Amino acid sequence: MGKVSKPAWFSYGFMAVVLVLVGLLHLGMPFIAALFAFLALTKLNFIKHRGRWLPVLLFIVLVAALAYGLGYVINQAVRVLPEVADQAIPSVIQWAKQHQIELPFTDYDSLKDVALDTVKSQLHNLSSVAKAARGATTQFVLLLVAIVVAISLFLNPRIELDGEKYSFPNNLYSLTCAAVTDRFRTFYQSFAIVMGAQVIISAVNTVFTAIFVVSVRLPYAVVVIGTTFLCGLLPIVGNLISNCVVFGIAITVSPKLAIAALVFLVVIHKLEYFLNSKIVGDRIRNPFWLTLLALILGERLMGIPGMILAPIVLNYVKLEASRISIWQET
Repeated sequence: MGKVSKPAWFSYGFMAVVLVLVGLLHLGMPFIAALFAFLALTKLNFIKHRGRWLPVLLFIVLVAALAYGLGYVINQAVRVLPEVADQAIPSVIQWAKQHQIELPFTDYDSLKDVALDTVKSQLHNLSSVAKAARGATTQFVLLLVAIVVAISLFLNPRIELDGEKYSFPNNLYSLTCAAVTDRFRTFYQSFAIVMGAQVIISAVNTVFTAIFVVSVRLPYAVVVIGTTFLCGLLPIVGNLISNCVVFGIAITVSPKLAIAALVFLVVIHKLEYFLNSKIVGDRIRNPFWLTLLALILGERLMGIPGMILAPIVLNYVKLEASRISIWQET
């Protein structure tokens, strides 16, 4: 790519503004949902001559099934995790006493009090609770809008609909629309590379975890397996969350099982490092420290959606910058 044209520069600025607005307006989750939905639609379009409505129908069925499964996992987790904590906390307290470590709680009730006090310090009055409820409803509506947007783009990805009616085909508007389309195509390519690899890693991790859970007959298998896959979509931090769940449930059964779970988690982490280096590393080729820095910055700016988008944006910037040639005068 030689000299960058004015429409191209405008498209770069447009893309930068979009990403900034996604962060400032807290639209990270619907933005990710739209990208995920479009990725799923493209993968479901495996019968080309049948048109695009069949993948849309399959996608809607898949979304309904996933929503039901997610709701079931969350419902089980809400019911089960307090029971796990009630059984695991005495073991944790005993271990802390043996190592002379002071904890802010002495049993499950006091742990709940600590948690409630923390929540109350954040929610000062009922209006805050109502605001949180409205926020959850808004996010749900935005997710539906994101899915509709993804379906619309899949059915007709063109930005400019009346290009053939203009007197000059190479007009500023047409060229700018084409450049903006290129920017979004590159960003989607980055998303497909990063999240496609992350989904593969999460699926492999979930399969091995499911084998371990079934073989040792670990209680609450549905919660463990569902949490492992969902948390696996979060790079680095997601595994820490799922590991705590696995170890916490194992320690409620016996110390021996807890040690076995710990050994399994160490082994699976070694496997995951290999998968990261082969699946993600070979595709993205970014140093670990740079990815970790992007994750920290993304979390500070946008929370969990920022952590998901951070490696995607990092790879996108790399893809775009690598396509711009810098001519040095001699």
